[in-house]
Amino acid sequence: MDKKKRYSDYNTYLRRLYGQRVQKISVDAGLSCPNRDGLLSDKGCIYCNSKGSGSGLFKKGLSIKQQIDSGKIGAIKKYKAKKFLAYFQSYSNTYTTCEHMKQMIDEALSCDGMVGMAIGTRPDCIDTQKLDLLESYAKEYLVWLEYGLQSVHDSTLELINRGHSYADFLNAVQLTKGRGINICTHIILGLPGEDKEMMLESAKILANSSINGVKIHLLYVIKGTLLDTLWKKGEYIPMEQEEYVETVCDFLELLPKEIIIQRITGDPHSDELQAPMWAAQYRQTFNMIQHTLEKRNSFQGIKYKK
Repeated sequence: MDKKKRYSDYNTYLRRLYGQRVQKISVDAGLSCPNRDGLLSDKGCIYCNSKGSGSGLFKKGLSIKQQIDSGKIGAIKKYKAKKFLAYFQSYSNTYTTCEHMKQMIDEALSCDGMVGMAIGTRPDCIDTQKLDLLESYAKEYLVWLEYGLQSVHDSTLELINRGHSYADFLNAVQLTKGRGINICTHIILGLPGEDKEMMLESAKILANSSINGVKIHLLYVIKGTLLDTLWKKGEYIPMEQEEYVETVCDFLELLPKEIIIQRITGDPHSDELQAPMWAAQYRQTFNMIQHTLEKRNSFQGIKYKK
């Protein structure tokens, strides 16, 4: 754990593994999502727009290798990075065939300086065959599989049109364990219908669910989403910044220090953001979380219970 940050942050974890800065390079592999292509729904989750958290670079004709080579330029200039992770971020990156997954991964790992990958997906888009494939890479590379859960409460998952259950997540974790694959779970704070007690219940449950990492996101409103419609009607009110900061600190206190915190707030594109506008102030929110932990004389895991 980074004593200055008071939680087990991702950059420190990578530096300890490799002895130097390791930079993630986001990749858009041009895949879709069963919650958008009609298999489950054609509407998507209420907070997700048509980009699916992606860059759109694949549709612009850039190959995976071209995206990585371009991303490395900025990472080398800004961070002097020499080692890199391919982050398959857009949509659901196991929502394809094993053959295509292998082609995607091999192309990414063929780039100079690659030490591993992180693959974002849904817990209902994995199976033993795909996990066998990822396990084969885990023998030589660092492999993180990121499951978008968002909440442990099925009532919330249904409300946000997530299209899967908490049981689906548990099944995915069970299938993934013991393969040398690190499991990261995405959680969103401020989801409609959830009070603070429900959000912290997610922390308590995840604390004992055999995962290796967590990404904590703020629910913010972006243009063209179902959440945008609800917000305009006054049917959704985003969290205030101070409320979010306090909740994140409470959340961290409940997680064991062994869980790597890969993100502690959202980072929306300013041209898409509708509300809350403070969501664009990433650095300020980050500093407030750090200050609050210091003021409490608290740290990750202080309230963790098995």
